[in-house]
Amino acid sequence: MAVFTRKRLLSAVAVAVASVALLAGCSNDPLAEQYREGSNKNYISGTGVVKEIALENRGEAIAFEAKDFAGETVSSEDFRGEVLVVNFWYASCAPCRAEAPTLEAVNKQFAGQGASLLGVNVRDQVDTARAFEETYGVTYSSVADINDGSMQQAFGNEVPPNAVPTTLVLDQEGRVAARILGQIKDESILRTLVRDTIAEAE
Repeated sequence: MAVFTRKRLLSAVAVAVASVALLAGCSNDPLAEQYREGSNKNYISGTGVVKEIALENRGEAIAFEAKDFAGETVSSEDFRGEVLVVNFWYASCAPCRAEAPTLEAVNKQFAGQGASLLGVNVRDQVDTARAFEETYGVTYSSVADINDGSMQQAFGNEVPPNAVPTTLVLDQEGRVAARILGQIKDESILRTLVRDTIAEAE
């Protein structure tokens, strides 16, 4: 297990600061603004720490099956052979709102390029979740995990209780290759994690 390298994190700090400033300037979302101001109201979240897992230290492939908000079955087998980014979220989570544009940007960049995104909603009913997706322009699918928590169970200790958002990068075999615990603070970090994991197959 290796923490995201100091050199790469330092190189992203300036971009992260600029990105947060830009989002703060264009947002009219009170919860997202509240989060960016550091008031820590209404949610419990991780700190955004990034963990990469070396090939030889990765566990078993994650197996899951759940229904998306259109009622269609989505399973881990649908994504075998490509990198999968899995993001755990819910609509009233301030950091989830703050990172939504980042996730959608990465989704668009890697669509058809060896990676997909999948959201896992841990709290909301269909109408609330769809309203969030429309508000933030989210085009990738999410599955509902509000009844039996099967998705959280499938990922075991990789998604600690109350640590929402959490974003996982799964390799082409379905194993967890990286984790971001808390809001994705810098788009370039997630881009790099996805790009590096795609490159492993090459």
